[in-house]
Amino acid sequence: MPKLHLGVVDIPYDYKGEEGKTTGDVAEILEAKYGIMEFFVQKYERDIADDLAKAAQGALENLMMGAPVTDRAFAAAEDAISERFRSFLDNREMDGQVPGVATEAAKRGVNHRLRHPYAKRQSRPSFIDTGLYQASMRTWVEIPPSDALTRKWTEAIREKLK
Repeated sequence: MPKLHLGVVDIPYDYKGEEGKTTGDVAEILEAKYGIMEFFVQKYERDIADDLAKAAQGALENLMMGAPVTDRAFAAAEDAISERFRSFLDNREMDGQVPGVATEAAKRGVNHRLRHPYAKRQSRPSFIDTGLYQASMRTWVEIPPSDALTRKWTEAIREKLK
């Protein structure tokens, strides 16, 4: 059975106080405390399903027209879901929906990309302090090669094309 994954590219943080941490570490902390990706999936479940269905339909149409089988059949859906997640953070869609969000750092406008991260400034979206977490988010679909259903589906299509 294909499996949808949401995660981050593991990139080191290099600002003061976070040395040795990576985006993966931060993603795990944020997910444990706020359930960001879980909330996102629950909110956009229908849109995500539609993205995946359209990508599967496109891959099937390509296959029926003679294109080779590709391991990137869901690339368009993966990109759409990742972009939707980035917008979800930018648009502050968790604010007031989850305890502790908006975060205190976001309310104070803390920004570690600036020389004086704690200087007084306007609020910012939660979870976008340095921008690394948001920028490194990726979605991918794993299709196990041993998936009997996938094999049967592929064989049936190949037979139809003969």
